[in-house]
Amino acid sequence: MKKIDNPADPFKKALAEATKVMADDRELSVTYSVDPSGINNDTVRLPQVTRRMTREEVLLARGTADALAMKHKHHNATTFNRYLPQGQMARDLYDAMETARCEAVGARAMPGALSNIDVKIENDALRRGYDSITDRSEAPLATAAGYLLRKIATGRELPEGARQVTEVWEDFIEAQAGDTLENLQDILADQTAFAKFARQMIDDLGYGDQLGDDPDAEDDQADENAEDQEEQDDNPDSQGQDEEQQNEEEASPEQAQEEQQDTSQAQVSLDEMADEEQGDETEIPEGDAPMDPPPPAPVSDADPDYTVFSADFDEEIRAEDLAEIAELERLRAYLDQQLEPLKGAVSRLANKLQRRLQAQQNRSWEFDLEEGTLDAGRLARVIANPTTPLSFKMEHDTEFRDTVVTLLIDNSGSMRGRPISIAAICADVLARTLERCQVKVEILGFTTRAWKGGQSRERWLADGRAQQPGRLNDLRHIIYKSADAPWRRVRPNLGLMMKEGLLKENIDGEALEWAHRRMMGRPEARKILMVISDGAPVDDSTLSVNPANFLEKHLRDVIAMVEKRKAVELLAIGIGHDVTRYYDRAVTITDVEQLAGAMTEQLAALFDNDPRARARVMGINKAR
Repeated sequence: MKKIDNPADPFKKALAEATKVMADDRELSVTYSVDPSGINNDTVRLPQVTRRMTREEVLLARGTADALAMKHKHHNATTFNRYLPQGQMARDLYDAMETARCEAVGARAMPGALSNIDVKIENDALRRGYDSITDRSEAPLATAAGYLLRKIATGRELPEGARQVTEVWEDFIEAQAGDTLENLQDILADQTAFAKFARQMIDDLGYGDQLGDDPDAEDDQADENAEDQEEQDDNPDSQGQDEEQQNEEEASPEQAQEEQQDTSQAQVSLDEMADEEQGDETEIPEGDAPMDPPPPAPVSDADPDYTVFSADFDEEIRAEDLAEIAELERLRAYLDQQLEPLKGAVSRLANKLQRRLQAQQNRSWEFDLEEGTLDAGRLARVIANPTTPLSFKMEHDTEFRDTVVTLLIDNSGSMRGRPISIAAICADVLARTLERCQVKVEILGFTTRAWKGGQSRERWLADGRAQQPGRLNDLRHIIYKSADAPWRRVRPNLGLMMKEGLLKENIDGEALEWAHRRMMGRPEARKILMVISDGAPVDDSTLSVNPANFLEKHLRDVIAMVEKRKAVELLAIGIGHDVTRYYDRAVTITDVEQLAGAMTEQLAALFDNDPRARARVMGINKAR
């Protein structure tokens, strides 16, 4: 018998073939990865199945495969994009409902697949902490709407982990959109009809302002314009009238100028009469004119036009104040388990970085001296010309500027799972390594206190829903390790990133400006700010009532300010997403195995005194 290297390979092969059959696409490519599952064009990415083939791994892979296969078979991207709303919250609702539709339609032919998909849904819900939700502010409305539609369409109860997030929103959804939901069963198989149904649901739930223009209305208008054009072509009298009107509009320039002068003179006369009527009331009284109150200080140094509806509920908090010591220790132990398989590789690269930094601290040579250590590299010229004097060299310590490094970590909901583990491991390696080299390290995180706006949005609703109120959520900026705190004392704090319910929205621009302000108050001569993120800033509450690029523009403005002032050296590491469109100095990693190497090269390039070597290393990183 042929030896099987990996006992999971037969299962993975069989599952891949079954996925192609369910998707009705023999050309579909099926891969297994530690990255988040998903489907992109003709490639399905499923969760990795290890050699152990645990029950949980197998069931999760089957459920994910069934869900993605149904999405591939029953989803038409052209129709989906035609009715896609403009606002972020409306898009989330629209996408969640379309996913539920595909699974419900697929289940009509294969009802047994629902049991597999239940495992996937429960796994996602437990991983995101939905089973412990008690308040709407902690539960994403889009997720709850998708779950509820699936429940109604299939007549099947939701898994235990997902039930809680639906229950906190169910009364609200049924009260607002109960009449619309009655038509659900009739339009499931028709994606166009369902897209119109979903847009109506979004409007019922209060996000109609994010829908954008109605594509069907645009088509009707285009048809009317075409009919009007045909009528004009068939009616010569109307054409003559249009030409006569055009001739009147194209009258002589002299006539137009005379009319303009008459209008100006009449306006001047009216102004003079108004001044006479006002009389003494327009005279400026004697004495000093009252001074206007000074304008309020801008929220952002990078963009004076950036606004915040309310900063009363924002918080800057230490990690140890967000969890009990026992919980931090437990979460830290879980993080150490993630780090255990990589300990050897990480330690080797950390030591490599340490050697490079210490070499720059301690080794510098002065050549062509009359005394010191004989320079063997220059003996060849003595042999070629015996009259040439011997050359000596001497090693001496170099002045290594006092340095502080700040690590700013995106703590948004999209970082859940492996990405946040990567970020936490990155912080661990960075702090321990640089502390050995007498470089101070600060570790910061940023998120929001609530989903969908929190107390800021509640106040905005109570105050009458002002137009374009600015940032509309409660910030939470977390200090995991201050620059002056020794690593051994704050080591458990990084475990907080593993806490369910912590990761919510991300407003990158204000977080970057906050970290920059903290660094500017430091006494060190050199300041380095490293950002770890997984994409663009997103906050549904803010983007639903402001321009779509409101947060992204502010992030770009803050980056431009930091790079222009040049007091802080800025670089970024993107986890699974390309962040080079924001940061000039950036790399992207997809797995922990690339992490230590990317960090080593990035930091070594910054600490390298040779600008040419720095440019060379940065070029290698961007090529990766």
